[in-house]
Parts: sequence; C-alpha cells; structure tokens
Amino acid sequence: MGSDTGSGAETEADVVVIGGGVMGTSIAFHLAEAGVPRVVLVERDALGSGSTCKAAGGVRAQFSDEVNIRLGARSLEAFTRFGRRPGQEIDLRRVGYLFLLSRPEDVAAFEAGVALQNDLGVPSRMVPVAEACRLSPLIVPDGLLAAAFSPDDGHCTPESVVLGYATGARRHGARILTGCEVVGIETGGGEIRAVRTSRGRIRTPAVVCAAGAWSAAVGRMAGVDLPVEPLRRQIVFTEPLPDLPRPVPMTIDFTTSFYFHAEGEGLMLGMSDPDERPGFLLNRSDAWLPRLSEAIGARAPSLLNAGLTGGWAGLYEVTPDHNALIGEDASVPRFLYATGFSGHGFLQGPAVGEVVRDLYLGRAPFTDVAPLHAARFAGDALRPEINRV
Repeated sequence: MGSDTGSGAETEADVVVIGGGVMGTSIAFHLAEAGVPRVVLVERDALGSGSTCKAAGGVRAQFSDEVNIRLGARSLEAFTRFGRRPGQEIDLRRVGYLFLLSRPEDVAAFEAGVALQNDLGVPSRMVPVAEACRLSPLIVPDGLLAAAFSPDDGHCTPESVVLGYATGARRHGARILTGCEVVGIETGGGEIRAVRTSRGRIRTPAVVCAAGAWSAAVGRMAGVDLPVEPLRRQIVFTEPLPDLPRPVPMTIDFTTSFYFHAEGEGLMLGMSDPDERPGFLLNRSDAWLPRLSEAIGARAPSLLNAGLTGGWAGLYEVTPDHNALIGEDASVPRFLYATGFSGHGFLQGPAVGEVVRDLYLGRAPFTDVAPLHAARFAGDALRPEINRV
C-alpha cells in the first residue's frame, strides 16, 4: 500500500483523508504511525499543489487565542525535530517574527497576547521601536509605537514538509492516491459508507476533510456545513539584494499587513488586499501592487529600489472569525475535519495532525480543540483571532 497507484476497482480503507497538502499529509502520517491499518489519502492533483505550495512558510506561536498559541508552539517543536521525525530537511530558519505596531489599541492587544504567550511558555516580548529597528534594519520608525517579537518563530519550506509527511505516511503503510478527485461521499443510516473518486469507490467508515479552500464542497457531499471561503492572496519576490542585513526576521507591519522575510538572496514580500473578494481566483493580478508599494514606501522605503523577479497567487481558506475548524461532525459521525485555518494552517500542520489522530482514536488531544468545532457558528460562539497576517 505504499505507492501512488490505483484503478477503478473498489477498495477498502479504515479512514480516507481528503486533501494532500500539509494538513492532509500530516494527518495521514500521524494516523499511520499510530497503527491505523488502512489509511488512504486522496489528492486530486499533486501533493502540496493547493494552498500549501503557495504558503509563505512562516511558523510561529505568536497568537491571541490560547488554542492557536498551543497549536503553534507544539508545531514549532515538531518542526525543530523534523529531520528525525518523520525525517526530512525543511530548511527551518528560526529568525523570529516581528510585529510592528502603530495604533494604541494594537499595542494593548499585543501586550495582552504576549502575557498569555509567556504564560504558555512562548518566549515572546514587547520591544521598543529602537530595538525593532535593530532587529529589522530595513524598516523606518515613522509612526511606530512598539513591536512584539519572538525569537523562536521563523520560516521553513512548505513543499519539504509535505514530502516528509507523505514519505513517512507511506513508510508506515498509508496509501497515497494523487490525481484522484473525490466526487461523492456516501452515507446511510447516519454513517459514512464510502468515498467515490474519479478512480473508483473506496468503502470506508470514516473521512477526514483536509481539503483547505475546497472544504465546503467536500462537506456538502456528506451533508456537513463547513463555512470556509477561498480568498486570493499574492506574494512577490525581489531580485538578489547583496547588501541585505542578515538575519532578517519575518517582519509584519500590522496596520497594513505588509510583510517580508528572506528568500534565497532576496526577499519575499506580501500583503492582504482589502478589495479582494472570495472566489477561486489563482491568476496573478497587478491591481494590488500600488497599495503594496505605498506600504513599502511608508515602512521600508529602501525596498522600492529593489527589482521584482516574479511571484504567485494562492488561496487562503477563510472562516467567518478567521479561526480554524477542527472536530467531528455531530450529525455525521466519523466525518472529521481540519480546515479553515485562514492563513495559519501550514504552521499548525504538525500539531493538528496529532489532534486529528487523537480525535479519530477517541482519546483526548494534548489541547482541547472543542472551541474550534464548526458548531460554534450556529451558536454564535465566535473566536476571532486578532493576530493574523
């Protein structure tokens, strides 16, 4: 069961994981490693070809929500050991995350966040503007009031993380089917019966939806409401910058959402576009570049002279409160889901793989994810995450 093979013949699985990004491969790895005998992962394209391959690669534990802090910190621990388990070099650079703050209300919110992070063992701290400028010499202090920094955060290579988890999952007996699209989920008597794919029917009593921006459609196949919308985000790359001071922390101008970090000999630049509307747009557009240039000019003006060498567009998987959906559906037992991460899914992949494994096995995860159940929207129990990029 270790190769990407399959035909139109009916097969059986103990659990089918839908989605071959970091979340799906992490879940498949953790399930197979735990001894679940017949784990099948299905991905309609190539592994990591959805949002994961377009991720900026940031990894952090600086959040405002306790669950997100715990998931981020647990994942950071896993990323540091990734070369041994599952066994893959991921080019982890722990250069820190630096959030630049220019509004009094943001300073207060981040002070509260840092206090909570510290209580949970995260070594973040508030720093004065002068220190922020030393940490990230490309920025100018104009309008800044303070910053928040954690030295343990950083970035790594998403494609390598997917490769490591997929290889590890196969090694433990999981089967991974690429080029295999899910076209239906059969239920009966309140139970899951099978997953229908473009390459045949898989009889199974359990499904894990880790389909990212496409999760709402997967949920509908089983009669499950997963309020996830796709939202295009774009990044660009600069030409090599020989005089670039290093190390370069992941630097985020929180007011504008403009961010940058080192990528090769240059920088990766990104920013959200408030004019972007939900949809499966994956083409690159220049409409956001004037706003990006304005933000660069205000916060890191020397970068206006840097040439751009390309970029890409990818999809965020956004929920109404910008927080993830993790849990098991109450009306369709054994339909589990891990989706809607709203931009921080890649960095939480290792921990969420553990959590979904434990939910599947009926044991308590290392942290309580009940607040992230999709039912929170029906009960108006939103959990807005303040510290998002």
